[in-house]
Amino acid sequence: MSDLASQYQGDVLQLVSFVIAEEEFGVDILKVQEIIRPPEITRVPNAPSFVEGVINLRGRIVPIVDLRARFGLPPREQDKDTRIVVVELEEQVTGFQMDAVKEVIRVEQDVIEPPPELAIGIDTDYLKGVAKLEERLLILLDLEEVLSENELIDMAEATEPVSA
Repeated sequence: MSDLASQYQGDVLQLVSFVIAEEEFGVDILKVQEIIRPPEITRVPNAPSFVEGVINLRGRIVPIVDLRARFGLPPREQDKDTRIVVVELEEQVTGFQMDAVKEVIRVEQDVIEPPPELAIGIDTDYLKGVAKLEERLLILLDLEEVLSENELIDMAEATEPVSA
């Protein structure tokens, strides 16, 4: 049994599946606060290169991480399918921009395997495993590992509002 499967007591894991650069990923639905269409993103000077900027989400300033930039993939213009998945990381609400969100799916634990050593050029520290579905593979992403502790601090410092 993989480490991911052992973290869950039930037989089925619910995942939000999304696409980045033609690859399909999944994250635990329990980590997702909401999924939104990208509003206007305000650029932030001196923010880390993977931070697209910030948005105002119901009065709260939320930094937006471009997962393409974080993974070292070429940029892509936003289109009608682009979405932001909002999660809370270490008490900081963060949005992750994705090419598209596909669906919420239920995955049996026994189809989840540990991540391969080489996975599409993405650091395997970010990966929880791979779900072998009928006609496709779903890469299970650990959003809490996508940013290091120092990167979270840098992002928070660059994007926090300046008090007068």
